[in-house]
Amino acid sequence: MHISRGDLADPRIIRMLRHHFDKCHEVTPPGSAHVFDVTRLAAPEIDFWAAWDGETLLGTGAMKPLGETHGEVKSMHTAAEARRRGVASALLRHIIETSRGRGLTRLSLETGSFGYFEPAVALYKAHGFEECPPFGAYRPDPNSVFLTRKLRH
Repeated sequence: MHISRGDLADPRIIRMLRHHFDKCHEVTPPGSAHVFDVTRLAAPEIDFWAAWDGETLLGTGAMKPLGETHGEVKSMHTAAEARRRGVASALLRHIIETSRGRGLTRLSLETGSFGYFEPAVALYKAHGFEECPPFGAYRPDPNSVFLTRKLRH
């Protein structure tokens, strides 16, 4: 597996991101889905990565800066056929290390608070993220779990 900057013009990536966007909106009550679409991920300040096995897209992940020392993990998604193979952990470690290298001291994220998102919450907690209050522009929402992790340098 290798992780590289994701090409948001690649149809394989677009398909995965559309599926991720649609699925999040399908399983999340109206007003509680905070997933980015391809257009928002293309913003110049957002770092976007893809994990590959040869020509097979395994997963995606992104980091949105929230300030000089704080970033938000966005658009983490693993292809169904690649789950339970360490793809999400590898992407998350890549995001953490890249963010640390940029001088960030904290990463945060928002994900769902119900069954569909339980594996995501478990993944983030296994990588040192802890529950926290809403951050940035987020507001309290019973359908959301907010997590944060300090980054050591």
